[in-house]
Amino acid sequence: MRRLAAEALGSAALLAMVVGSGIAAEQLSGGNAALALLVNAIATGAGLVVLILALGPISGAHFNPVVSLSAAWRGELAWAEVPRYVGAQVLGAASGVLLAHAMFGEPLLSASEHVRTGSGQWVAEAVATFGLVLTIIAVSRARASATPFAVGLYIVSAYWFTSSTSFANPAVTLARTLTGTFAGIRAEDAPAFVAAQLAGALAATALAGWLWPVDKRAPRETTHAELEPSPSRAA
Repeated sequence: MRRLAAEALGSAALLAMVVGSGIAAEQLSGGNAALALLVNAIATGAGLVVLILALGPISGAHFNPVVSLSAAWRGELAWAEVPRYVGAQVLGAASGVLLAHAMFGEPLLSASEHVRTGSGQWVAEAVATFGLVLTIIAVSRARASATPFAVGLYIVSAYWFTSSTSFANPAVTLARTLTGTFAGIRAEDAPAFVAAQLAGALAATALAGWLWPVDKRAPRETTHAELEPSPSRAA
């Protein structure tokens, strides 16, 4: 239960950061969309580093269904845990949107009308998610303690080099359909984003398994996903 609570809390905080910083940036940027996006990116990336550092020792700090699926495929998370993790992430993300709206005096729920569709954005989501999952796997195997910083920096970068502004997370995508603010996405555009994210994560996990095969006989540094406690130590 502590691991699920950590995933829900982290996902809620992440969405509060994404949506809240988006609202603040839009209000304060004077109509400068580039400045608003820069503020949104920096706030999200910096906050993500803190969340991973704080909650990683409890749950692994996935906050993302494709990260949990990738971890299960690599044998670092039991498949039976995946539905629970994903449920906690989705519910937490939706709660984070409500929290951001409450802080800024917005209607608690407002369907997004922000159009995000087309082949370019779908490719961008696959690329963004591919890069995120590959970053997590590669850095956690090379130097696990650097993973939170690598993930945060990657997200800041991907906000700018992808045409979709790098959602790279199905739970985030679904939650952002609930906000009519700067960070939103139309509900009808979300399924294609999620499909692209799953494809990107699958490709990254497969490539990582080939590039960095795990020799079970050789000792290696503890990975990011392995920071979570074993079931025997989780109450």
